[in-house]
Amino acid sequence: MKALITGGAGFIGSNLARGLIERGDDVRILDNLVTGSLANLHDIERAIDQRIGDVRDPNSARGAVRGVDVVFHLAALPSVARSVRDPASSHEVNAGGTLTMLEAARAEGCRRFVYASSSSVYGDTPILPKHEEMPVSPRSPYAASKLAGEAYCRAYARSYDLETVSLRFFNVFGPRQDPASEYAAVIPRFTTRMLAGERPVVFGDGSQSRDFTHVANAVSACLLAASAPSDASGEAFNVGCGSRTSLLELVELLATILGRATGVDFAEPRPGDVAHSEAAVDRARAFLGYLPVIGVRDGLTDVAEWFARTGAVTV
Repeated sequence: MKALITGGAGFIGSNLARGLIERGDDVRILDNLVTGSLANLHDIERAIDQRIGDVRDPNSARGAVRGVDVVFHLAALPSVARSVRDPASSHEVNAGGTLTMLEAARAEGCRRFVYASSSSVYGDTPILPKHEEMPVSPRSPYAASKLAGEAYCRAYARSYDLETVSLRFFNVFGPRQDPASEYAAVIPRFTTRMLAGERPVVFGDGSQSRDFTHVANAVSACLLAASAPSDASGEAFNVGCGSRTSLLELVELLATILGRATGVDFAEPRPGDVAHSEAAVDRARAFLGYLPVIGVRDGLTDVAEWFARTGAVTV
């Protein structure tokens, strides 16, 4: 299979690139390096076709998809908090960039378009677990932009000869996730602070919970979505573990794994955050054959070992 990964120098994209290469696929990436880094690809750079470009640019998009069978569209401007401060940029990259890539894929005759959506499209509805038949209710510009991308994917599947599959990722974590970013996800930030002997910062009271999903599960879902039967086209599927962990429970798990007792510093809740999130994965199992391959505790152990091995601290 010839595959393009937009955002291929990013966290999920670089892990997906390794998964594809291990299978013997031809891999091309497109990344503008705003949030991604070529350092994430240093050990596989000779095995991939690297293109520096922006998904909003039609010429970059057309050139990147030419000759490709499957597009994995992971490029996005992440962070709920960032989108609250700058909604226009989130829309331009996440919704506009998705439309540009879809049009390029259609024009170049790609077979399938796999889109990285987000659990944030569900909003803060009290129903748990979140399932694909429930109404969506985005409460941040980021969530709205990801939902707009889903809608474009569905429209292209219905209007053109392009199969699309949207994957609603639930709080993906794992190796190569940047802990230094202002918008870093909670697990790399907690892990690196605790490894450095510092207290993790919890926004809110710590009771909020998430379906933390190791990146190996996201990679598995992407590969399954690329080859799923045609009845998956135009549909959206949850990708998670089907369980949830509160932030305070997360601190306790990491403290046990790292062998380090720690306190917690609390800060004001962040705008746009939801209280609880948990994925129902029955539909992904039925259509894609998806099942989580790594649970939360094993995933946290993997992350702790990776940050300890690659950073200036030891477990």
